[in-house]
Amino acid sequence: MANRVRKQPTQPRVRRWPNIMEKDFQQMVLNVARPCGWHTYHTYDSRRSDPGFPDLCLVRGERLLFVELKTVKGRLRDAQKDWLAYLAKVPGVEVYLWRPTDWDAIVDILNR
Repeated sequence: MANRVRKQPTQPRVRRWPNIMEKDFQQMVLNVARPCGWHTYHTYDSRRSDPGFPDLCLVRGERLLFVELKTVKGRLRDAQKDWLAYLAKVPGVEVYLWRPTDWDAIVDILNR
């Protein structure tokens, strides 16, 4: 009998969305972004940083993305809203709030 190799899914099953932790969701995003050529930055310990700065900064060619990640039920704090608004005013910068339920759109954006 041949050995079967089970491929790891690039996303959890739909029923897991409500339970996915933000760090796991972030890893899923990075697992798609890096092979697509994105250079990624995430502040490892944000306790010593100004509050509200987006979770991810992604750069590829002439594109610059700032992304705030939230769980399905995660709430956006005022400082996070402010940062996203400030960055959205910068010409050419793409600013996103992504939740696991946005997965198909996330993959599409990262593959463009």
